Amino acid sequence: MASFDDELKFEAALIELLHTRYGWEKEVFVNPTEEQLIDNWARILFENNRSVDRLGEYPLTEGEMQQIIEQINALRTPLRLNGFINGKTVSIKRDNPNDTDHLGKEVSLKIYDRHEIAAGQSRYQIAKQPKFPTSSPLRSDRRGDLMLLINGMPLIHIELKKSGIPVSQACNQIEKYAHEGIFSQGLFSLVQIFVAMNPEETLYFANPGADGKFNPDYYFHWGDFNNEPINEWNKIAECLLSIPMAHQLIGFYTVADNTDGILKVMRSYQYYAASKISDKVASTRWADKNIYGGYVWHTTGSGKTMTSFKSAQLIANSKDADKVVFLMDRIELGTQSLIEYRGFADDSDSVQETENTDMLITKLKSNAASDTLIVTSIQKMSNIQEDGSRNDHDIALINKKRIVIIIDEAHRSTFGDMLITIKKTFPAAIFFGFTGTPIQKENEKKKNTTATIFGNELHKYSIADGIRDKNVLGFDPYKVLTYKDKDLRRVVALEKAKATTEEEAIADPAKSKVFYKYMNQVPMAGSTNSAGNYMKGIEDYIPTSQYETEEYRNTVVRDIFENWTALSHGGKFHAIFATSSITEAIEYYKLIKRLKPNFRVSALFDQSIDNHGNGAIKEDAIVEILEDYNKRYGKTFTIPTFRKYKKDIALRLAHKDPYKSIENSPEKQLDLLIVVNQMLTGFDSKWVNTLYLDKLQENEAIIQAFSRTNRLFGPEKPFGTIRYYRYPHTMARNIENAFKLYSGDKPLALFADKLEKNIRKMNAIYQEIVELFEAAGVENFEKLPESDAERAQFAKLFKQFNDFLEAAKIQGFDWKKKAYIFTGEDGRKKTVRPTLDENTYLILALRYKELFNGSGGGGRGDDVPYDIDTHLTEINTGAIDVNYMNSRFEKWLKTLYADETTEGLKKKVLADLHKTFATLTQDEQKYANIFLHDVESGDVKVDGGKTLRDYITEYQENAKNDRIHKFAIAIGVNETKLRTFLNLHVTNDNINEFGRFDELKASVNKDRAKEYFEKSEDAEVPLRKVQMKIDAILRSFILSGGFDI
Repeated sequence: MASFDDELKFEAALIELLHTRYGWEKEVFVNPTEEQLIDNWARILFENNRSVDRLGEYPLTEGEMQQIIEQINALRTPLRLNGFINGKTVSIKRDNPNDTDHLGKEVSLKIYDRHEIAAGQSRYQIAKQPKFPTSSPLRSDRRGDLMLLINGMPLIHIELKKSGIPVSQACNQIEKYAHEGIFSQGLFSLVQIFVAMNPEETLYFANPGADGKFNPDYYFHWGDFNNEPINEWNKIAECLLSIPMAHQLIGFYTVADNTDGILKVMRSYQYYAASKISDKVASTRWADKNIYGGYVWHTTGSGKTMTSFKSAQLIANSKDADKVVFLMDRIELGTQSLIEYRGFADDSDSVQETENTDMLITKLKSNAASDTLIVTSIQKMSNIQEDGSRNDHDIALINKKRIVIIIDEAHRSTFGDMLITIKKTFPAAIFFGFTGTPIQKENEKKKNTTATIFGNELHKYSIADGIRDKNVLGFDPYKVLTYKDKDLRRVVALEKAKATTEEEAIADPAKSKVFYKYMNQVPMAGSTNSAGNYMKGIEDYIPTSQYETEEYRNTVVRDIFENWTALSHGGKFHAIFATSSITEAIEYYKLIKRLKPNFRVSALFDQSIDNHGNGAIKEDAIVEILEDYNKRYGKTFTIPTFRKYKKDIALRLAHKDPYKSIENSPEKQLDLLIVVNQMLTGFDSKWVNTLYLDKLQENEAIIQAFSRTNRLFGPEKPFGTIRYYRYPHTMARNIENAFKLYSGDKPLALFADKLEKNIRKMNAIYQEIVELFEAAGVENFEKLPESDAERAQFAKLFKQFNDFLEAAKIQGFDWKKKAYIFTGEDGRKKTVRPTLDENTYLILALRYKELFNGSGGGGRGDDVPYDIDTHLTEINTGAIDVNYMNSRFEKWLKTLYADETTEGLKKKVLADLHKTFATLTQDEQKYANIFLHDVESGDVKVDGGKTLRDYITEYQENAKNDRIHKFAIAIGVNETKLRTFLNLHVTNDNINEFGRFDELKASVNKDRAKEYFEKSEDAEVPLRKVQMKIDAILRSFILSGGFDI
């Protein structure tokens, strides 16, 4: 693969490839302005709409194009503009006086057809280095790298970097343009997808819009069908940017998610699955019976609902089927799935819900296009046959249609009699299943697997693939021993030896043999030997009642409370607590409520009340839970409206409408939800980061439950935490078996490292950083190394360090704690000590910030050859302890003024003081040294009430005042206004709020400014350029906080 040491050569090579091989037009727009691209769009619209009922022979006027731009500006967000683009047409009111037939009338224009790929009227053009308008007309224009235009609309924007420059720099460039408002208004706001490329790596992501947030967790690599990442630029051109793929990406594989309020783009594995299903339906011979569709194995948390929706939408839009029925369990239908499904649908899709079986039959019989896509429950679908002969005529009519049935969470609802009933009722239908945990031979249900029910696997994206690609999080499971192993062994050993005391067991040789076998030889968890025989472990002899005592429940709840603050990040994240029965759930709810009345807890389980056993207890508990919930959150839920209560909980935990900004209102949040089986499959919330598990699970149930915690969030959530209590050794065995079954046995890090290993890795990385600075000749981390290679290595190491630190913090790491004691598998205790303290860490963070802001020695261009994580530049370094520096300063003063002090001692004490300067920024270090020099020379008399820090701040302020004065004199700006402006601490986004920056510029004496520019540039500056230069230098001075002139 070719590498490029020049970005322009890379750009030229990509353009050449796109137009010679991959369907883009040869003629390239070079440095086009927005106006020129609008003119180009107008020409294309004219060519594509020349019928007499549209534009005829009369081109679009500037006013008519402005109408379209105004519609774009009104829609504003990429989410709504996606609907505009895929809506096929746009309406204008004709103002071309030559078109007398339509003057003043509304005309509909075709703009884009998702089905018209590389054919018909579709046009594919490239704009090279388009000129971007800026927030101020006086600022110099910016230029992007490449824009791909479909039918004249700029829908894909590409930023390029040469070899050796991390692709993150291209992402940063895109973010920078976005923050400057380039993609917020006008033609360029039509951009749907961003692509960041260097020759060795490519990331693509949806435009979050002016109101959205760029999140690197949702920057994706493209992969092949087997999920192997594709990074080489020429292969990306072929797989992602080629026609028809780029056209399909915009038309079919972007999703305007109205639930989350953002535009989403599908990942490669979602594309392969959806297109595979669509192709399967397109090639089906409907005359055949008992057609097997197949199933998609995509790990839980990887976006199965979006993929299944796109599959259904593709089939419905293609007219390859008359009905597309999306089936889910009735429980999930009442919470997230239907909401998500409707959120994914655009205006042209009609997602039909069915209130009852009769309505379902009506919609299945209907020939209306709006009734093509139906969402219903597997229970209602199976009821069609169960209603008896009265449905026979309807069923016969329905069976004449081409029906596709897509089943979500196919591991769960499908292995009962209901699916068999549905298959018998609709023998010609094609069935597709989506699951993150397909039932396999090892855990078959009723002699069936997912393959025997649905057919062949169409696409696979396992949990190992998801964790490797960082599309889902790994897990940090903890085996919590509520009982000591030796105590459980003793109980079982005595019982098996038929002895009441240890003395009795040991005294009898026969009993002694049995006793010691169970004390020393039998493992805690059972296992299956090579012959397939199950060998019991100690826990197999422990009765369930052992885990149903009040003492046991108190131990579990105490563990939850002890870890709550660290795991929840002080209540930021939520948790689910899964119990083994409804009775246990009720007991835990009452216990937590009694021990911690203000703790925001609720419970959710099957609300149906039976008339046997504990029915009255259950009903009373549900009433109590609902009353508590209603009182806390101002609701009015009752047992008859229990489904609405569940829906409210799901939305509250997921921070979805009407709880989108609930993180800013802690009193509205729910800390802990107690469940039995509900919400452990299908529920999706990135705000849930912990699962407390007091139930014994196996296989798919483990993966499903764990995966409630695996949604991406950001650096504060490096993994999902699991704490399990009941039969802990057996659960540990089951967890190992489940992940082996569902990871494809890939040797990948499915589980997070534990605290001991994380601290050791932090120590190792810190040592590398120490050696790096020492090799660069930098003592005490007082400044950054000089070379780009050394800075790049520091950036990489510090980011790695923080990854381990974030994980360690959740696991209990605290800077105040100097030593950690761990118990090894052999029972021996070992001590691990962090080799750096918090102050040193904050000093390193200060140096890292200087990488980003360009301070720390010499200016750097935009393309720094190291990867910057903007999250890390937000670390609060204001907490650096300066007391030690001040104590060294006081010692130096005493030495300096002492009568009997040798020069050697003075130098040593001064050197000790200099070592503490690493806690200062480069600018602060400069003024600290100036101040010390002034003290030594006698120019400054030290005030005993001031610290060194006070003097540094004073010197900085004086220098700043001097800078401001000199700057104001030099360019002739009003000094008072300039000082006022600097005190506002504005950003580039709000600098001209209320026209204040324009007012400041108006105060500049242009003749004096012209004189300054000509003197500094040693050349004549035309008057027309003076205003532009005034804007640039004033803006730079204000945003940087001032500089020497």
